[in-house]
Amino acid sequence: MKRKSTTSYEDIKNFLKEKYNYNPKNYAIAHAKEVFGLPLNTTSNRHGKRKWECPKRRLPQLEEAFKHFKMI
Repeated sequence: MKRKSTTSYEDIKNFLKEKYNYNPKNYAIAHAKEVFGLPLNTTSNRHGKRKWECPKRRLPQLEEAFKHFKMI
């Protein structure tokens, strides 16, 4: 059963920085959350399609972070 996540983007960034020496941008985390069907916070400044997407080679690392924090 999935639980409501209280994991911040900073938590995810810190995990990936320590494990892979990779510091993802917020847009990459948000796009990865979309890809894996996780809920996103609403934003007032985004209208329509995303301008930038998460690099495909980083999706497995972000998936691992989501699993680590029990988001998926």
